[in-house]
Amino acid sequence: MSLPVVAIVGRPNVGKSTIFNRLAGERIAIVEDQPGITRDRIYSRSEWNGQEFHLIDTGGLEFGEKDEILQHIKNQVELAIEEADVILFVTNGRDGVTSADEEVAQMLHRTQKPVVVAVNKVDDRKYEDAMYDFYRLGFEHVIAISALHGTGTGDMLDCLVSYFPEEIEEDYDEDTIRVSLIGRPNVGKSSLVNAILGEERVIVSPVAGTTRDAIDTPFEHEGQSFVLVDTAGLRKRGKVYETVEKYSVIRALKAIERSDVCLIVIDGERGIAEQDKRIAGYAHEAGCACIFVVNKWDAVEKDDKTMNRFQEKIRHAFQFMPYAPILFVSAKTKQRVHQILPMVTEVAEHHALRITTSVLNQVISDAIATTPPPSEKGKRFRIYYATQVAVKPPTFVLFVNDPELAHFSYLRYLENQLRAAFQFFGTPIRIRLRKKNT
Repeated sequence: MSLPVVAIVGRPNVGKSTIFNRLAGERIAIVEDQPGITRDRIYSRSEWNGQEFHLIDTGGLEFGEKDEILQHIKNQVELAIEEADVILFVTNGRDGVTSADEEVAQMLHRTQKPVVVAVNKVDDRKYEDAMYDFYRLGFEHVIAISALHGTGTGDMLDCLVSYFPEEIEEDYDEDTIRVSLIGRPNVGKSSLVNAILGEERVIVSPVAGTTRDAIDTPFEHEGQSFVLVDTAGLRKRGKVYETVEKYSVIRALKAIERSDVCLIVIDGERGIAEQDKRIAGYAHEAGCACIFVVNKWDAVEKDDKTMNRFQEKIRHAFQFMPYAPILFVSAKTKQRVHQILPMVTEVAEHHALRITTSVLNQVISDAIATTPPPSEKGKRFRIYYATQVAVKPPTFVLFVNDPELAHFSYLRYLENQLRAAFQFFGTPIRIRLRKKNT
C-alpha cells in the first residue's frame, strides 16, 4: 500500500531541516544556522500513532532572484509539493510574517492541497502571541511549535495525519504479479514499458491504482496476469521533470510499496550512478523481488568482454543484492525484451515460495552440523527450531538461546545455505531471531 507523503516547505532559515530530523528520528538533513543550506529534497520514512508516511525536506524558497541554484531549488519544491498529500508550511515565529512567507503562501494556495502552518521557534512565552498573526496567510491550521525542543510537534502531527487520504484496497487477484520499472530519469523506463506491452499486444484498459492519480496497466502473458504499477514512465511529464534527477526517488518509493517485482532500469550508455544505488536500496529494504535491467545495450560499443565487465560493476556497486539477476536489453531494438516477463514470473514464484517446516529444519540442522555457530564470550549461539512466517519476501524465524550471541557473518552463512537449498532466485530473504522461552 502506498504511504501518504508530507512535504516540508518554507523560506530559508525557518527550521525545516530541524523539523525533518525530529520527525525522521535521526540526523539526516544538514542543520546549519544560515540560509540556503538544504539544496535538495531529502526523503525519510516517519510514523505517528501507528500511521507511517513519507517525509520530504526541501530547500528554502526565495522569490525575485534569477540565480540558477535558486531556480533549481524552486523546481525541486514544486515537484515535492506535487507529490505531497499534505504540505507542512514552516515559518519563523520570531520574525513574524515576512513578504517571503506571503509569497510562499500564495504559491501554496494555488496548489489547492491541505496546508498546515507550523510557526517555529516559539520556545519563549514572549513569542507565543506572535503565532496569531500567521492566520492572515489564509490557512485554517496554524500551530506554534519549537522544533528544537519538540514543543507542539504532537499537535502538528495530529493535524497532518488528519489530512491523509484513506487507503484504497487494490482489486487484483492474489496470483497477479505487480511489476514496476524504477530508476533514474531518462534511463528508458517509458520505452521499456511500451516495448513490453507492445510486444504482448494484450493491454486491458487502465484502472485506477491506490494513489489518487496512479494509473495501473493490467495485462496477460502466457496465462499469467500482470499489472504494471504506475511509475514516472507511465505518465507524460514536462521537461522540468526529466531534468531534475532527485524527482525519481519519491515516485520510485510509491511504486515499490505496491510491487511484487521491481525492474531496476540502468542506462547501459551512462553506467551506474549513486541514484541507482539509492533507488535499488529502497526496493531491497522493502523486500521486493528485483531484476537489474540494463537498457540501451544496442548503443554500447562492445567486445566479447563488455557484458562481463558491466556485470562485475553491478555486482560491486550492489553488493547487498547478489540475488538479483541481470538482463541486458534494448527497448529500441527489442533485443532480449522477450526475456523480461518469463524472468519476472520466475522471481515472483521464488518471492512467494513457502518451505515446509520439516524440510526447513533439516536444512538448518545440516548447516549447523557442517559449520557450528562460533562461541561468544564463552557462550555458544544455539538454534533450536526454525519456521517460515511470511512470503513476499520469504521470512524465517529462528528460535535461539540468545539473539545477542548471533554474529552477522553466521546469519549470512545461514542465508547462503537456504539459497543453496531453495535458490530464492531474485528475491531477498529475511531471517529473524527470537529467544526461546525455557
